[in-house]
Amino acid sequence: MLRSINEFPLIAEHNPRSPVSEAYRTLRTNIEFSSVDRSISVIMVTSAQSGEGKTTTLANLAVTFAHEGKRVLMIDTDLRKPSLHLAFRQSNRSGLTDVLAQKTDLEQAIRQTSVERLFLLPAGPVPPNPVEMLVSNRMKQLMELCRNEFDIVLVDTPPAYALTDAQVVSSLCDGVLLVVQAGRTKRQMVLKAKANLKRVGANLLGVVLNKAAVKRMKDYGYE
Repeated sequence: MLRSINEFPLIAEHNPRSPVSEAYRTLRTNIEFSSVDRSISVIMVTSAQSGEGKTTTLANLAVTFAHEGKRVLMIDTDLRKPSLHLAFRQSNRSGLTDVLAQKTDLEQAIRQTSVERLFLLPAGPVPPNPVEMLVSNRMKQLMELCRNEFDIVLVDTPPAYALTDAQVVSSLCDGVLLVVQAGRTKRQMVLKAKANLKRVGANLLGVVLNKAAVKRMKDYGYE
């Protein structure tokens, strides 16, 4: 099934004064304060299952970091169902898999988005061996290059419940955000995803509760 760009709204870019945009800025601030004792510059965003909003969360979080003046790179390591390129109206004809297969250079694969200081490395063509590509030495080298070239690197992965991809990628990152959709994801699935990440030593920064029903800001005295 073809996916639409409307599935991944960039609210932080198009409506920066909205309560939702403010929530993304709060998330950014919480991440920054979590790095008091250690540097947090490469952050993985995943979920327990598909459709929980991890890609939308990553895209909007990336926008808020870029608005703060950071030089930001987004990397789509979901080599099974890549979608990060849709949020920024970019092509996925080439990307990470081409770099890992030495078909193109990293600099050529990285795209400038419409947001100033925000860049994207799409997943590229879907390979027959996603995990093997992610555990390769070239992937480790690529992540180190990106860490040195950008202030913040945000990494999108497949869900962490049933696939090992997220566990593999987490070992290359400083911290992990687990996105959970309120009222949809079963508790045992979240706990299993968390356990899978902890088993490989992932630094779980926190859980992002997506699509939670909350009162409007004016109910608390704000207009």
